[in-house]
Amino acid sequence: MNGQPVLFLAACRTVKPGRLLALAIVILLALHAGWVGAQAYPAKPIRVIVPNAPGGTSDILARLIGSKLTDAWGQRVIVDNRPGANGLIGAEMVARAAPDGYTLLLMDVGNLAISPSLYPKIPFDMLRDFAPITTLSYSPHALSTHPSVPVRSVKDLIAFAKARPGQLNAPVALGSASQLAAMMFAYRTGINWVYIPVAGSALNLVVMGEGHMLFMGMLQTLPQVNSGRLRLLAVSSAQRDPALPDIPTVAETPGLEGFITGSWQGILASANTPPEIVNKINAEVTRILNMPDIRDKLSSQGTVPQTNTPREMGQWLAAEKDRWAKFIKITGFKLE
Repeated sequence: MNGQPVLFLAACRTVKPGRLLALAIVILLALHAGWVGAQAYPAKPIRVIVPNAPGGTSDILARLIGSKLTDAWGQRVIVDNRPGANGLIGAEMVARAAPDGYTLLLMDVGNLAISPSLYPKIPFDMLRDFAPITTLSYSPHALSTHPSVPVRSVKDLIAFAKARPGQLNAPVALGSASQLAAMMFAYRTGINWVYIPVAGSALNLVVMGEGHMLFMGMLQTLPQVNSGRLRLLAVSSAQRDPALPDIPTVAETPGLEGFITGSWQGILASANTPPEIVNKINAEVTRILNMPDIRDKLSSQGTVPQTNTPREMGQWLAAEKDRWAKFIKITGFKLE
């Protein structure tokens, strides 16, 4: 009960003896109601808001996990794609939803941590208006180029771009973790390239040859690399990916030590969702992501299942918010 007996005893010292029994009954009823609520959940279909278009990492994970939750709980899990405003439209829907666990948010929580520094009038508070449940996976960004760009390594790309200031472009979703990764790369290497804002898929522009390079999640990038439509130069993790031992990390390049970016998917509910329900979702999602077939499927596509407690996720979100706020302040980056 995490300290509740101590709190109860402390309360007893300040309550008249005649009211102790009533106080005890109220506390027991509250605890029982929470327990019953968690046992009954879910009693109807669950809607998972994915604030991105279908086909992305968040969408893939939502459908994969949603199918397993449906099997486990006998209630439909409906994936509802609500793209727009770099995820803010879908996120606000969940922030304003009833705190009952029936409307959840699954998105790149790295993007969520970046948004407060880019949108001064963001319609919700990232730390106040959500109940963190768990992170789901980490996919390092893949630094890739269109095959027409004559480079074979990160070092080649830096030299090529420096010799052609302003001539290379990087399609990006404005304010996304992918854009911030490209900006950090350019900032640390002294590159000057052009960012092309896109409403749809930045990856598609590079695949079609209209874009030159991009940082994008491995889950989306690897199929295009395997088909020869993109050239993979490096990954932005701390260590090399065991599934791609011959592909270096960005951080192995001199001057880019410690360069770590990526796509962190996570799931949240609206604030004040009962802890019993949050913990129940956390436990079931953690169980699903630890299933050998799920781990193998995700790992083979470059994303690593990574879960934690609701408290740990909240702490991580706060730390990421501070990290990107400092970088954005240093660069003076603003969304026009």
